[in-house]
Parts: sequence; structure tokens; C-alpha cells
Amino acid sequence: MFTIDDRNRVRDHVLERARVDVRVVAGAVVGSLANSEGDRWSDLDLTFGVSDGISIGEVLDDFTNDLRSEFSATHLFDLPSGAAIYRVFLLPGCLQFDLSFAPASQFRALGPEFRLLFGEAAEQAHVQPPQEQQLFGYAAHQALRARFCIERGRLWQAEYWVSGVRDYALSLACHRRGLPAFHGRGFDLLPPEVRHAATDALTRSLDRNELLRALTCAVGLLAEETGEVQELARKVVPQLRQLTQATLQ
Repeated sequence: MFTIDDRNRVRDHVLERARVDVRVVAGAVVGSLANSEGDRWSDLDLTFGVSDGISIGEVLDDFTNDLRSEFSATHLFDLPSGAAIYRVFLLPGCLQFDLSFAPASQFRALGPEFRLLFGEAAEQAHVQPPQEQQLFGYAAHQALRARFCIERGRLWQAEYWVSGVRDYALSLACHRRGLPAFHGRGFDLLPPEVRHAATDALTRSLDRNELLRALTCAVGLLAEETGEVQELARKVVPQLRQLTQATLQ
């Protein structure tokens, strides 16, 4: 596995390359290393602003070729976001490096984990977390899909949807408590009783009855975390509980 020194060498190399590239006018570290030292397992996330009128793709490809040459980096995938492009690399030792570029006029923080290193950033435009109604709606949708897949004998797909119900219920629990609701970041910070209830919603096999049991527990967890959407929950939860009965007409 990669070491902290390995990660720092990549960081220092890319930052130095960016500072001497006249096309790059701003740079920042984002993610877990933006506001702390992270830990032994933290990925590296750097983002840069490129002079307006310059091709972001061209700059990104130049940096990509350099990373391949210097660190044997493997390009995994790209994720466009507005005018920005995020490129994800895997480096030897399983170090993940997320590198992104945006036009200078749109280079800004999209969340609190952003530390400007040089240049200037536009006014922050934080991405808002999903609202409770949206999270609840996603969970209800996935509960329906889970039960129908059980009935169709598509048990692997059913397990996928059951896990989705549980995860959206946990995201709803995080939202209610002011914890991060994205990508499971707040799950480990939830109260023990919530995590215990979520453990009951884990599927232990692809047996039909086990999938139904886990789905029932996931719906129960969702029902306990309705918060601001209680009126909606009063209409939907009884139907979801009917959905988890062993026999459907």
C-alpha cells in the first residue's frame, strides 16, 4: 500500500508543475486533506483553475501524460461536472488521485472541504445535501423495487435494492442530525441504537425469506427516521409495511 510520503511526493510534484504552467492560474486541495492531515488511507484530491479560453481537456491530457511518466498512473474514469472535468487515477500502491480543472471564472469551492493554495477562487457555491423528502422518496422507490425483484426471483438485484433502502434510511438519519449525508460519510457517527437497527437490515444470504426479513427491518428503520416528512410517511409507510408481508396477492 502507498505511504503518506508517497502521497506527499505526488502532491508536491503536481503542485509544482501547476505553478509553473502559465495556463493554470489557481489551485486548491479538496476532500479530507483540505482541512486536516487526513489519515493513512486518505486519497489525494487537487483542483485547478485554467485561464478562460484555454482548453481544459488539453491541460488535463498534458498532466495525465506527466503522471503516467512520473508515477505510472492509470486513468480510471472522467466525471464532468458543469464546466469542470474530474479525472480519477490509480497510482501504484492503490493511491487514488482525483485531479480536476475548471475555467478560472468558475473555479470555486463546491463544499466546505476546500483550501485555496494559490490564485483566486470565485464566490463559493456549496452543493446542498439532498432534502429529507427526496431521501425518503428514494428509499420508498427502492423498497418497491426490492420486493418486486424478490417476487421475480431476481435475488441478487433484490439484495441491491434492499441495501439501497437501508442506506437511504441511514442518510435520512444523518440529515436529521446534521451529519454528512453523502456517500455514507456520517454513518459511523450515528447513535449506536440507529447503527444497531441498520445492522438488522443487512442481508445475510440470498434466501427469499432472509431478503424479506432484511427488507422489513430496512422499512422499519426508515419509519423511525421520518423527521420532517412525517405527513408523507403516514401515507407511505403503511403501504411499505404491507409490501414486506411474506405473501402478496
